Amino acid sequence: MSPSALPEIVQSRRLLDVLIRAGLVTVLALFCYRVFQPFLNLMLWSVILAVTFYPLHCLLKTRLGLRDGHVATLITLVSVLVLLLPVSLLGASIAESVDRALELLKGGDLHIPPPPASVATWPLVGQNLFDLWQQASTDLTSLLKKVLPLMKDFGVPLMRQLAGVGAAFLMFIGALIIAGIIMAFGESGTQSAVRIAVRLTGAERGPHLVDLCSTTIRAVAQGVVGIAFIQMLLIGVGFVVKGITGAGLLALGVLLLGILQLPATLITLPVIAYVFVTEGATVASIVFAIYTFVAGLVDNVLKPLVLGRGVEVPMPVILIGALGGMVTGGIIGLFIGPVFLAVGYQLFWQWVNQPLTEVPAAGATGEETGEETGEETRGG
Repeated sequence: MSPSALPEIVQSRRLLDVLIRAGLVTVLALFCYRVFQPFLNLMLWSVILAVTFYPLHCLLKTRLGLRDGHVATLITLVSVLVLLLPVSLLGASIAESVDRALELLKGGDLHIPPPPASVATWPLVGQNLFDLWQQASTDLTSLLKKVLPLMKDFGVPLMRQLAGVGAAFLMFIGALIIAGIIMAFGESGTQSAVRIAVRLTGAERGPHLVDLCSTTIRAVAQGVVGIAFIQMLLIGVGFVVKGITGAGLLALGVLLLGILQLPATLITLPVIAYVFVTEGATVASIVFAIYTFVAGLVDNVLKPLVLGRGVEVPMPVILIGALGGMVTGGIIGLFIGPVFLAVGYQLFWQWVNQPLTEVPAAGATGEETGEETGEETRGG
């Protein structure tokens, strides 16, 4: 073998070693992802909740003088109780209402008042609604026999959706518990995140990107919870003024739906229908219906105004990230989308604003090199 062929053989072997290592690393990463994938959403929720509650954790630690683990346990217990209490009350109220409805149906004591004549004059649906209401007030049994087959087709998908909501709620409770564990080790977790970001993007960009991710998550979370609370107050006031039974419980249900990013109309529309059935189409019921329906849609107006506050990224970027993330990734995409879009936005503009290195032209380089070479030759 000629000595000139040895470098090529060594280089090919090194390239082969690099390819084998890259393949092994890829296989290992894919296998780790498959093992971790069932817990991915749970861990993402845990990190989001931990980042959101960590400023409160630091504040309580300073005020109360407790240890990190004790403060994290306190926040977790209070959060779980705040979520479980309205859900348990809402479930008990629904079960009680269903039992009463079944008793009324079995005993034949359920009577629906006849519709006002003005209902027939409503545009588009007035006459059909009047006929349906009239039949319900005169012969409810025959109407139920006609409606029950249709309700079966509608009820199965509805039960599936409710089961999905229940599973998501249980996952949220588990994420809260894991978030408490993460908050107990918040300082070391922050240092680890900074080290990873520095390794990926450099010492100058790493800490800034970690701060950007945390502030974006907190801005979106506070916007979601804050908007849900405002919506609960608006709808709750309308329920109390109208004298709806269980107004406070229904308002807590609206808050829970807002946190889970479900529409408040799941509660407001049945309440509006109940008011029309019991009181008829009076001025008060129509005003209540309009106010409650608009209050149930107020989050669509407030989200563009609240999201993105305190973040070094334009509000449209956060809003587009939240909406696009929710469309592509569901509820968790509401938080992940703005983070990725904000980081991409910052990296893009850092790349744009980075000064270009001045490279001399080829001709100038050759001339200058030639002149320098000649001077050195003459000097030599």
